Amino acid sequence: MGNKKGSLSITSENIFPVIKKWLYSDHDIFYRELISNGCDAITKLKKLDMMGEYSLPLDYKAKIQVVVSPEDKTLTFIDNGLGMTADEVDEYINQIAFSGATDFLEKYKDKADSDQIIGHFGLGFYSAFMVADEVHIDTLSYKDGATAVHWECDGGTEFEMSDGDWDQVGTKITLFLNEDCLEFANEYRAREVITKYCSFMPTEIFLSKKDAPEEYETIDAADKRDTDKVIEEIHEEAKFEEKENENGEKEQVEVSPAKDKLKIVKRPVPLNETHPLWTKNPSECTDDDYKAFYRDVFHDYKEPLFWIHLNMDYPFNLKGILYFPKINTEYDSIEGTIKLYNNQVFIADNIKEVIPEFLMLLKGVIDCPDLPLNVSRSALQNDGFVTKISEYITKKVADKLTGMCKTEKESYEKYWDDIAPFIKFGCLKDTKFCDKMNDYILFKDINDKYTTLPELLVKEEEKATDENGEAVDAEVVDDNKDADAANNEPEDKRKTVYYVTDVAQQGQYINMFKEQGMNAVILDHAIDTSFITQLEQRNENYKFCRIDADVTDSMVEETAEDELKSETETLTEVFRKALNNQGLEVKVEKFKNKDLSSMITVSEESRRMQDMMKMYAMGGMDMNMFGSASETLVLNANNDLVQYILNNKDGENVDVFAAQLYDLAKIANAPLSPEAMTEFVARSNKIMMLLAK
Repeated sequence: MGNKKGSLSITSENIFPVIKKWLYSDHDIFYRELISNGCDAITKLKKLDMMGEYSLPLDYKAKIQVVVSPEDKTLTFIDNGLGMTADEVDEYINQIAFSGATDFLEKYKDKADSDQIIGHFGLGFYSAFMVADEVHIDTLSYKDGATAVHWECDGGTEFEMSDGDWDQVGTKITLFLNEDCLEFANEYRAREVITKYCSFMPTEIFLSKKDAPEEYETIDAADKRDTDKVIEEIHEEAKFEEKENENGEKEQVEVSPAKDKLKIVKRPVPLNETHPLWTKNPSECTDDDYKAFYRDVFHDYKEPLFWIHLNMDYPFNLKGILYFPKINTEYDSIEGTIKLYNNQVFIADNIKEVIPEFLMLLKGVIDCPDLPLNVSRSALQNDGFVTKISEYITKKVADKLTGMCKTEKESYEKYWDDIAPFIKFGCLKDTKFCDKMNDYILFKDINDKYTTLPELLVKEEEKATDENGEAVDAEVVDDNKDADAANNEPEDKRKTVYYVTDVAQQGQYINMFKEQGMNAVILDHAIDTSFITQLEQRNENYKFCRIDADVTDSMVEETAEDELKSETETLTEVFRKALNNQGLEVKVEKFKNKDLSSMITVSEESRRMQDMMKMYAMGGMDMNMFGSASETLVLNANNDLVQYILNNKDGENVDVFAAQLYDLAKIANAPLSPEAMTEFVARSNKIMMLLAK
């Protein structure tokens, strides 16, 4: 072939600068593209061998070599794939955006499986011009009688192509780096980028530095390989030590036998794992394999809680492993990392089109060769297929969790505190996931036991105790029956699930529940307010009510409608005057526990509205502008102190006692303000002085 010159076949003279500067978001990605092209070429050659159209040499070992040369300011990529003829260079290189992989698959679609053909686009090669002023190609086709081809281009639209002197089947691409990108010829930088993008590519990748001095290693002679280059044969004599035998006599004992060793040129070590764990059948993988893979990929030395191995062939090809990491929510970021691969080629981390948002809390790898990538391989086309992949991943995660709850309840409970934020976030973000997980969400109760909502509701249904503490079938009392009848409002037949947001703060209420054999669940995470609202919206059978929202019927004695009317009026007057609060709501009940004097209840609706306002309020906003949650002071008519106030409403210290009872009730419900706490301490001292007198 004589020298050939020409212009690259492109539709516009402006397209090449666009390709160079804007095709890829990260300039280091050219490593991935050129190595991927080499993998493609090797895969194609192997397929031709399988189909009998070419015979690989007996000693053939597929490999890609990357050679850096800081002195020459060059970077070289060498593959031993099928190479190219002059016509193929003209077709696949000079005509930008013609996909060699696509053409190959079309030609051989009836003869071979298309797996592991990485390149779907013809633009990957041109990523080299993002970092190089000039690029050379030397290639020799596998075809009989083929002539080597040399091609070069200086980054403009002009190229030059001629006969070459490359003497091995395959392709060598040499990049003459521009001054701004010399970092990529640094051996350590090259290793970093290759590890980032190519850790699991299907062909071994070797990195070397041009003209670097040879390195050596010593091996046992029995371990010698045909490919080893022997520098020196070494014989090590046996080693002996003087030891005392059973008779107390000294003797020489052999501690190391004689050995024949070889000093050889250090064997090259590939930078990648060609058969990553996710490509294997789950039955072939041990727990140690999964843990080791997790450590290697994510550099996290805390063991994952558990994992899900995805392995699907139909209706699309998807493999991967998702890990549930152990997170210290106080110190760790709860953002995970899910790495997306396409035929073992790294695409990006946490692509939201494929990975549902709530799964971003996990760590893992997903490899889907069927992903519809755009020309830069680094962004996804938005179509229904991607949605199906996302839904499949969500379903597999839900199946794993529900399966654990059914068959490995003890392990599921052990992991629950760590995975609860993830599951609750998932329920908020994905309604299908919420519906699947509905009956398998665990709640820790006030007895430090885990339960699901169905279990809790069955246990609590019509459960109460009599005055002797014995369990009885409770009479279902509808406090609002008359009001509902008057207002023609439908009766709320939902079962109530009581919950606690602060075990220490709400300890008084918890003790009252325990005394009556009642239960409540602990919901003390920031996400819980939104989470239980979501559950209520999707379930008609129950509602959530904080433990301090009302006084339950099982805690009080049954009284006639007007029995405590006089006491209520008197105590309301006394407490409003003592607290200087004419809007204070006061309610009087006969508690079964006579030691309890007072408590505060806050309506569920009012408190949730306050929580929501706080959640969405902008920084610096004064929360007082929203008003306070509607609270009621509940007084125990069976308590001696309350009776004292009732019988001595005009007494000298009644105001002091009333204020103290209110603050004590308040403390058991929520922290006092700094001003109120100051007054409480001063009043407590005053009461103790009265007792001292």
